[in-house]
Amino acid sequence: MRPDSSGKPSPRRFKGHELVYKFENFTLDSERRELRCDGELVAIEPQVFDVLQFLIAHRERVVSNDDLIKAIWEGRVVSEATVATRMNAVRRAIGDSGERQRFIRTIPRKGYRFVVNVEEQDAVIRQELSNLVAAEPPRLPDKPSIAVLPFVNVSGDLEQEYFADGITEDLITALSQFRWLFVIARNSSFVFKGKPANANSIARELGVRYLLEGSVRKAGNRVRITGQLIEAQTGAHLWADRFDGDLEDIFDLQDKVTASVVGSIGPKLEQAEINRAKRKPTESLDAYDYYLRGMANLHQGTKASTTEALRLFSRAIELDPDFAAAYGMSAWCYDLCNWNVWMTDPVNEAKRCEHLARQAAVLGQDDAIALCTAGFALAHVAGDLDLGARCINRALILNPNLAAAWYFGGWISTWLGEPDAGIERVTRAVRMNPLAVYPFPADAVIAWAHFIARRYDEALIASRRAVREQPTFLPALRILAAASAMVGCGDEAKSAIARALELNPAFRIGDIKALTPLARPSDLEAYEEALRKAGMPE
Repeated sequence: MRPDSSGKPSPRRFKGHELVYKFENFTLDSERRELRCDGELVAIEPQVFDVLQFLIAHRERVVSNDDLIKAIWEGRVVSEATVATRMNAVRRAIGDSGERQRFIRTIPRKGYRFVVNVEEQDAVIRQELSNLVAAEPPRLPDKPSIAVLPFVNVSGDLEQEYFADGITEDLITALSQFRWLFVIARNSSFVFKGKPANANSIARELGVRYLLEGSVRKAGNRVRITGQLIEAQTGAHLWADRFDGDLEDIFDLQDKVTASVVGSIGPKLEQAEINRAKRKPTESLDAYDYYLRGMANLHQGTKASTTEALRLFSRAIELDPDFAAAYGMSAWCYDLCNWNVWMTDPVNEAKRCEHLARQAAVLGQDDAIALCTAGFALAHVAGDLDLGARCINRALILNPNLAAAWYFGGWISTWLGEPDAGIERVTRAVRMNPLAVYPFPADAVIAWAHFIARRYDEALIASRRAVREQPTFLPALRILAAASAMVGCGDEAKSAIARALELNPAFRIGDIKALTPLARPSDLEAYEEALRKAGMPE
């Protein structure tokens, strides 16, 4: 919950009896603040949830913009464009559109009306019935599961209570965007607000393996937020961090904390699940465990481990032919081989990579991880920059907290001739997850972007950092040689070319076009000419 311009908290709940609304294959639970489709939780922002709930609750009449502003924004001054943006988000959440208007009909110059049949169920009665059958704690789901416990306000300032709750709600919403993660809904987590209990008992009651908890402390005009990720069964602390900021920039701080926490704990959860999969006996492996073992090998970054990762991802696909992320990671394995000149049959392996990437894109239309890996492979190996960019952009719509999508998007934006967008995207990826080991140095993207923008001095600085971080990454060595040549550092350019040829003696300028999918011919010509000047053989 965020305060309004006066600093007072704005309630997000409507007064009255709590109901469960059912329409077609959707269920909206006003008590638990959950929207589900065919039983699956739908990620929806709190304010967008409120707009949908208000429309359904007042479906007997046309709801005007003024009605929505009064109910959702409590009469504060907001533009019609803001209302329209929330309405578009509501339509996306329930699979509607302004053209179809299957659920929400727009009445010109009047407002909106929710037009499908709705069944109502009393949430209090529903809860009483639920309590009767809740003797046993829920079983752990078949994927990583987490609950975000209400962040504790330790500042003694009651106004910060709403900020702490807002942080918690934002984290729940952001984590819910990871399809591979089972996230406990807000109302179940908030049952434990202000109640002392140990991690193991909370996790057992909620049926989760991991807990995220934290605190908010105000001192003067500064606020400090801490967070920690716990594996409940063992009590192990997997991650902890703190964030400081000014209260006058409280919204920016809340967004920064959400992005940083989600970007940081995603890889920690993945690694914890990988370690857990390794402890299982081989005969018990299923598709997801093969996928996790494949990820463990992929992170090692060697030719042998990448080959083994591809085998494991292929096994996961055999067990589950609709496993979109496994297709995407298989394509990424081939892409890694392409980057590192490990392919033994380049033509056929490139075709296989493209096939896997297209399968991932088709099967994973709602899977951000599948889309971002598929998009990068389609752009880099298949040379389809437009489709690759569309996949990345959809991945970011589905999960704006996925650092890998921002990182891959930085490469594709740069190749498309949008260097500043490329730098912004990869910088955002690093800011969200500064400790992640990205497949290739982030500075390599920045060096490429500056080179394409003809900022050769800055390209040289970034390429030096990239080579220091990963001395055997050939594209970084080549961009170092190109930038050095363009600023007159001839000896450095020759040294970089010599090192690149030592790693790949057969490489020639004629190979550049196939390995570097630059959209603008002028960028390719400038790059080839710079390498020629640096001493790269034709």
